[in-house]
Amino acid sequence: MIMAPGYRLVSYADAGSPKAGVLVGDRIVPAASLLRGGDGIDTSSVLGLLRNWDAAHRSLHEATANGLPPGKGVLLAQAKLLAPILYPGALFCAGANYWDHLEEMAEIAKRVTGKAPAMTKAKDPYFFMKTTAGSIIGTGTATRLPPFSQQVDWEAELGVVIARPTRNIPEERALEAVAGYLIVNDLSARDLMKREGSPFGMDWVGQKCFEDAAPMGPWLTPAAYVPDPNNLAIKLWVNGVLKQNSNTARLVHNIAEQIAYLSRHITLNPGDVIATGTPAGVGMPRGEFLKAGDEVRIEIDSCGELINKMIAG
Repeated sequence: MIMAPGYRLVSYADAGSPKAGVLVGDRIVPAASLLRGGDGIDTSSVLGLLRNWDAAHRSLHEATANGLPPGKGVLLAQAKLLAPILYPGALFCAGANYWDHLEEMAEIAKRVTGKAPAMTKAKDPYFFMKTTAGSIIGTGTATRLPPFSQQVDWEAELGVVIARPTRNIPEERALEAVAGYLIVNDLSARDLMKREGSPFGMDWVGQKCFEDAAPMGPWLTPAAYVPDPNNLAIKLWVNGVLKQNSNTARLVHNIAEQIAYLSRHITLNPGDVIATGTPAGVGMPRGEFLKAGDEVRIEIDSCGELINKMIAG
């Protein structure tokens, strides 16, 4: 794993309590140690830093430009990382938003119905929401499979973190709203996709909202260090076997389109996360699902790697 230039934001356990940290190279220091007092920046959490993002990023960029003093901080390998943001006010998830995933789904539909659906771009992106504090966990954390599902699937996604209150932003300016990027695994209970006996077909809570359903991390990479978020390799392995291998260039609705759409409906707030969709290679088309003991590893360019081992719930 090659680290791009610049610092990263982490949440890590320090004497049993979460602390906002700054990762430079292979060492982490408390964010508070790099920021001047009296500047109005809340250093108690990554979410606090995001609430005054412009000032926080400017100061942290300057403070880390020449690296950290020798011996300062805790080694990354010795730190217990938590989910980077504890916890976002909202976690929005884009559905069916990679062309290769649409092709994969179309093949399934063709096998079942004998007819392939049209492969056209809808006017607007399609979203659902996941729970945050109840579902988000960090890298290296054992992930409990829900006992009520036998078909939990993986979904590697690029997560976009909002920097400031954003409302009605046009597409051409939408990336100005981004603080940074991270990795999301949108775990999905496929056997709970549909609600029987209801006129409403999809059960988004049953399928998407359960304990540990949203591994996230390992850190937040500031947008300033990601040259083109619409051209990032995204890969996922299960037990070392490559399952998903794509690029954010294959997004149906790109990041700017997603932000602009959501901001027309509500105000996006600092720390909100948009999971931008998953590419082809999920387990459902092959009838493959996660079981206790499986390890899922996701890598996205500039964003590090997210690793979680499944355990029985």
